[in-house]
Amino acid sequence: MSAPVPGYDCTVDELMVVAFSRAMANDTRAFNGAVSFIPVCGYLLARRTHAPELVWAASSIAVDADPDEIGDSTLSDSLWGGATMLSNSPFDFWAYAQGARYNTFAFRGAQMDAYGNVNNTVIGPYDAPKVRLPGGGGMADLGAMIHRIFLWSSTHNPRTFVERLDFRSGMGWGDGGDHRQRLGMPGGPRLCITNLCVFDFEPHTKRMRLASLHPGVTAEQVQEATGFEVTMPQGEIPVTARPSDRELHLLRTEVDPTGARLREF
Repeated sequence: MSAPVPGYDCTVDELMVVAFSRAMANDTRAFNGAVSFIPVCGYLLARRTHAPELVWAASSIAVDADPDEIGDSTLSDSLWGGATMLSNSPFDFWAYAQGARYNTFAFRGAQMDAYGNVNNTVIGPYDAPKVRLPGGGGMADLGAMIHRIFLWSSTHNPRTFVERLDFRSGMGWGDGGDHRQRLGMPGGPRLCITNLCVFDFEPHTKRMRLASLHPGVTAEQVQEATGFEVTMPQGEIPVTARPSDRELHLLRTEVDPTGARLREF
């Protein structure tokens, strides 16, 4: 269940989608993985508003898809409606990702650390885990080759945002600083959008930094919900911008009329 946003005529899921959408540039060439309802909605909304030339490969197969609705899975062929082209195989997108023809991907994990690294493999020791998770699903490769990485989570709590991952399934900024650059990896995480706030990454340390607070949320609440020390910006912390009436109308009536994004809450 997604909560209403105090003072805004929207809910948290809608605020997260709009914040994600606004982060997409017009030259975005994106694809999506499993259980990626918020990014999928964000790509579709951005293309209907400020980024009409955005390219999105639905389920990594259907280029420029424009489905009537988002189904039960973001890897389903139900997303392929209106596509200009279908890849021959789910594996075809790898060549485009390696060659930077695709430049944008979004990760969500069971655990995320201060540098935007993600765990979706195990909780506890790898050889004797407490919980075995679905697995990286390409995170290790994509985290190393995609130029623009975005993170999101609808569960901002100390179990998700941890000081140390139990397993590194996907690479963010690695150990921080110039670690990613020294490994020869392009780009890196840009933002992490949660149900409490938006993080960016401090340019030198590459640690998550509080970029904006959702209405009604304090910096102290974010810190209490985060298992590592949150880097604070200088000066007053902005409030996450209000979605426009047009953005909310498009999201509710065209992008996701059935509310598939709520499956993440």
